[in-house]
Amino acid sequence: MLLRLGESPSLIPTPVADLLLKHIAHRDNMNTAANPASRWLFPGRGAGQPARPDHLSALLNEIGVPAAAARGAAIRQQLLDMPAPVVADALGYHHKTTTRLRNETGGTWSRYGPGACGRSPAGWAPRGTGDS
Repeated sequence: MLLRLGESPSLIPTPVADLLLKHIAHRDNMNTAANPASRWLFPGRGAGQPARPDHLSALLNEIGVPAAAARGAAIRQQLLDMPAPVVADALGYHHKTTTRLRNETGGTWSRYGPGACGRSPAGWAPRGTGDS
């Protein structure tokens, strides 16, 4: 199974693929005339639209997954693995935010000098623009 979350699809391992297939067979918002053949994993109420992020966050909170805490933990893990400017560019955070979070997590990329490595590949654009 392949799942596209960005530009190119990613291979999904069998245990997770089985869960996704089960979810697809029982998705919400599929009974309206606008959505009977929606390709979205989490279809929204409007034709051809995905579910809104705040709706998905509320659903996760209902089943005991604190979405905001999970997002914070995920970015902190990224900052342990990559330089703060790279994470900021990739996720649309302000570089000051990622530097502060890196310092809080004890990351070791404090002497990263972007130089030629900091330039984005041709055709690539960051996902966000504001400070998160």
